[in-house]
Amino acid sequence: MDRAEVVIVGGGVMGTSIAFHLAEAGVADVLLLERAELGSGSTCKAAGGVRAQFSDEINIALGARSLEAFARFAERPGQEIDLRRSGYLFLLSRQEDVAAFERNVALQNSLGVPSRMIDIAEARRLSPLIDTDGLLAAAFSPQDGHCSPESVVLGYATAARGLGARLRTHITVTGIETSGGEVRAVLTDQGRVETGTVICAAGAWSRRIGEMAGVELPVTPVRRQVVVTEPIPDLPPELAFTIDFASTFYFHREGRGLLTGMSDPEQEPGFHLHRDDAWLPRLTEAMRRRAPRLLDVGVASGWAGLYEVTPDHNALIGQDPELGRFLYATGFSGHGFLQGPAVGEVVRDLYLQRPPVIDVSSLDARRFGSDAHRPELNCV
Repeated sequence: MDRAEVVIVGGGVMGTSIAFHLAEAGVADVLLLERAELGSGSTCKAAGGVRAQFSDEINIALGARSLEAFARFAERPGQEIDLRRSGYLFLLSRQEDVAAFERNVALQNSLGVPSRMIDIAEARRLSPLIDTDGLLAAAFSPQDGHCSPESVVLGYATAARGLGARLRTHITVTGIETSGGEVRAVLTDQGRVETGTVICAAGAWSRRIGEMAGVELPVTPVRRQVVVTEPIPDLPPELAFTIDFASTFYFHREGRGLLTGMSDPEQEPGFHLHRDDAWLPRLTEAMRRRAPRLLDVGVASGWAGLYEVTPDHNALIGQDPELGRFLYATGFSGHGFLQGPAVGEVVRDLYLQRPPVIDVSSLDARRFGSDAHRPELNCV
């Protein structure tokens, strides 16, 4: 492990996707370093949703391209991921949200996404568990859905190894050696790796990796928790992934029960990786308003994970202009898993110094220094 052409830091969906796409493109000697198990960070704590319904043109493009890749995942890279394309349903109860989603849908349609505004009766048919009281409209796209994050990581990792990439787990990066504006080596708790390229895909831990190289990556960890219910009788087999946009309360089918969660406005930022019950009254209140039947369903399991949040809730993708060959793909603010396939292609192209499949130049981390924020409004 004393040398590699490129070192990827982080073994979640982003790191393994990048490793696969680099190896597939013929890049020799790709080394991925993960401090724990592959996918053990934010990826395998994700809700698994995949969608192209965003307010930002780049996110729409990344989401749509990734949806195409997820649909073909069994053939390339070659892994069953339990993709359920039951659609994403956004429930809207504020007039300003209806207006915003009407604009979003028009933009999505112009980019080939078949989303549409629908009435409350159709929303109730797509998601029979909801209470429609107070709803004004909804937005729906039938191509969205959810799949298994663990299987996606396994598929990329297996294929990357088959193409010659080295994926090493239980190795902690402790430093990045630079000289003359170039990357020289990655330092780990198991030795020094000489390299000319580092790709940071460390998710919520990316700020620390950037600091090792003198690169500012404004990523803040914020805990998000989910619960999985006990089996629910007569659960519709094609239940839409449902989001009450005003409260961010969401649910989708998980086996014979539901996976459900929401953004907790009282959650303090930080590496809070443990579960607690302080947020449950707020989840219960959101359920009471929008899906009261769920109040009578028991909880089977749950977990806590981390969002990697940036100031404008949009990703950081690019290459540092002052430190040659330090690339990054991080800060996805909750939509990293669903964009993993497309971002892997983009970073491959940036590494190969060719125009990327999607122009992500405006997601460069320098936008915060120039006050060129690019807010994503359709976050949950």
